[in-house]
Amino acid sequence: MDPIHDYERRYRELTEQVGALGFVSEGTLVHRYTTCGKPTCRCQTDPDQRHGPYWQWTRKVDGKTVTRRLSPAEATLYENWISNGRRLEELVRQMRNLSREAGEILLRDARDS
Repeated sequence: MDPIHDYERRYRELTEQVGALGFVSEGTLVHRYTTCGKPTCRCQTDPDQRHGPYWQWTRKVDGKTVTRRLSPAEATLYENWISNGRRLEELVRQMRNLSREAGEILLRDARDS
């Protein structure tokens, strides 16, 4: 079997996986507890009495870190979107590797003909 056909088949399989991903996002999702600015609040003296838990989504926008507090339902959505984004990056990495390998064969064949 022609190795290029195998590369093309594998590449098509990856593109199908990309198409099935759904929405994607970048950033980081954290579950955190915070202290407030009130000097007499319980959170100032007892770490177990901090406020929260809160969901927080952080990402870079134009080189600056941007943070957004989320509801639990929003956090669930972002958790899925971030997971999809990481999967997309992995699939694209695999597509680049396949393209590079197939490209070497195609370039060699073009030189030889």
